[in-house]
Amino acid sequence: MKEGCVFVDGEYREPLSKKTTSIVNPANEETIGPVASGDEKDVAAAVAAARRAFDEGPWPRMAPGERAAILWKLADLLTARLSVFAELETACTGKTLFDSGKIEIPMAAEVLRYYSGWATKIHGETLPSRPGAFTFTLREPVGVVGAIVPWNFPFLLATWKVAPALAAGNTIVVKPASQTPLTMLEFGEVCREAGLPPGVFNVVPGPGGRAGMTLVKHPGVNKVAFTGSTEVGREVAKEAALALKRCTLELGGKSPNVVFADADADAAVKGALTGIFYNKGEVCAAGSRLLVEASIHDAFVEKLREKAAGLTVGDPRDKKTRMGPVVSKGQMDSVLSYIESGKKEGARVVSGGFRAEVGGGRGFYVQPTILDGVRPEMRVAREEIFGPVLSVLPFRDFDDAVATANATVYGLAAAVWTRDVGKALRAAKALRAGTVWVNAYNLYDPALPFGGFKESGLGRELGAAALEHYTEIKSVWVDLS
Repeated sequence: MKEGCVFVDGEYREPLSKKTTSIVNPANEETIGPVASGDEKDVAAAVAAARRAFDEGPWPRMAPGERAAILWKLADLLTARLSVFAELETACTGKTLFDSGKIEIPMAAEVLRYYSGWATKIHGETLPSRPGAFTFTLREPVGVVGAIVPWNFPFLLATWKVAPALAAGNTIVVKPASQTPLTMLEFGEVCREAGLPPGVFNVVPGPGGRAGMTLVKHPGVNKVAFTGSTEVGREVAKEAALALKRCTLELGGKSPNVVFADADADAAVKGALTGIFYNKGEVCAAGSRLLVEASIHDAFVEKLREKAAGLTVGDPRDKKTRMGPVVSKGQMDSVLSYIESGKKEGARVVSGGFRAEVGGGRGFYVQPTILDGVRPEMRVAREEIFGPVLSVLPFRDFDDAVATANATVYGLAAAVWTRDVGKALRAAKALRAGTVWVNAYNLYDPALPFGGFKESGLGRELGAAALEHYTEIKSVWVDLS
């Protein structure tokens, strides 16, 4: 990967903007870079390359089996370079090397293999509904895809867009988050080695307000796939709507993690900790609201406190570390301000509550924090904090749990902990969320669609459902009379 470059039309180039920036390693505040800071000219060049590759190149005209083989090779090459990608991901994001190397990069390879299988199974239907006519449908690629990817899972979430887009025969321009572009740029080299034709995959790092919105507005882009905040998602949707572009949005969340009195308490405690402290709470689907039945509330919170106290916060490259730093100083300050807001509104700090002192005070570390006595109207119960802060709310009974869980503008995910199968299924149906885990949290599979209700987004990623957003259906009527 060449430093300070964009990846356009199958090659690394200096940005037309002539601008670069340095990103900061959140673990030690040392600079990484230089990294290209693309602008409108760079986006235009990338879209032009993707447009040529779609309109004139071999990729959408290639036999589906050939596309499948290239996607599979992408997964194999990624797996072979797993340690390189894991190191880059950890350096940019602060996530532990275990999470990068053992969970997220391997899942990205799994996503590529999953959609490799779909490349040969995207087809239309024959509809024998009219005498004297042969009617059928074709399912075709939508065209050029603009993908905007956040900083919390920069590589994994990019593959959720890249893999189905490529499997269907589209070309794509990826705009990674400014803080975390390195793995997507490195993937350009993998694409070249796998035999992906020039222009099919392009990467332009740059500011979201400039490069990102230029990509959304560009007339050469047929479909926009965005993951990020609900606030920015609204703007993306508005701009896409003006041009009547296809648009999918995976946005914010304030997901409820509901623990009934009959749950396996030890498993539920572990699930609650995973739900909020995995990736430092920088997860759209984080279980940031823990709803605990009143009869077990005190004992459960005490178990949580004990376990949270044992979580090691530190250098994300250290095998003993359970939680690394949040992604930036700005994010750290935001998280700490939410904790202060919770205190002022009457929440009680059970664990954490402050900046974590690691490595002589360098790095953006926040203690794993549990707030009890939280009421639904508090900011910490309503707003997405995107950090390692858990808000605990008691509930009386099943109906109260469901009402409290659904009392949010979001609807990305939820979880239920109970030994009663009937209760679990009733809750899963009643909760207004795109994913509901039962006696588990933060588990994903490439075949399971992921997305949100309400202000958590539009459309779905992963599974067969994602392919609906990357294809068009064409009806054909052949008159036989």
